[in-house]
Amino acid sequence: MKFTIPIPIDRRRLGTLLGNSAKLKREIEETLNVKLIIDSENGVVHVETEEELMPLKVMKLKNIFKAISLGFTLESVRKLLDDSNVLEIVDLKEVARNTRDLQRIKGRIIGEEGKARKMIEDMTGVDLVISEHEVGIIGDYEGVTAAREAVEMLVKGRTHSTVYRFLRVKAREIRRRRMELWEKMGVTSNTINLS
Repeated sequence: MKFTIPIPIDRRRLGTLLGNSAKLKREIEETLNVKLIIDSENGVVHVETEEELMPLKVMKLKNIFKAISLGFTLESVRKLLDDSNVLEIVDLKEVARNTRDLQRIKGRIIGEEGKARKMIEDMTGVDLVISEHEVGIIGDYEGVTAAREAVEMLVKGRTHSTVYRFLRVKAREIRRRRMELWEKMGVTSNTINLS
């Protein structure tokens, strides 16, 4: 018995999925053991599978197609195939009073010559995309959580210097926790404890 689940995708972004000889499409099919049937006219990807999809796999597929729709690069979307990465979305329509306000908020998140966006990405290790009215964030859970908090601070009007200070503190915390994790696993100073 075949199961089919329709998942919407922005038709303008189908090139990401189908470009480069449909390499990403094949990767998704192989990694998640599904078949993707693209309805480019209606902007829908029909996911076919022999067995009923687990809710986690359905969520992963929805996140992949949402990331494509937001305008993430191929490399960023690929990260979502790894279970350690997540997609987080901040809807700016919820806080913007009008179109002008939305543009102002997006400008704050991007920063002068892209500085704020780059700082968020560099300090948290995430990929960040700002679409028409949403901010998409892809990365590991810790990085995404810190990046979301930084975006929300900018949306609320905090100064860029305050947000950068916050990001520096978070980056140190994330590095420290990762080092502690490596030490617990027996990895210190480029050596592995095999005992």
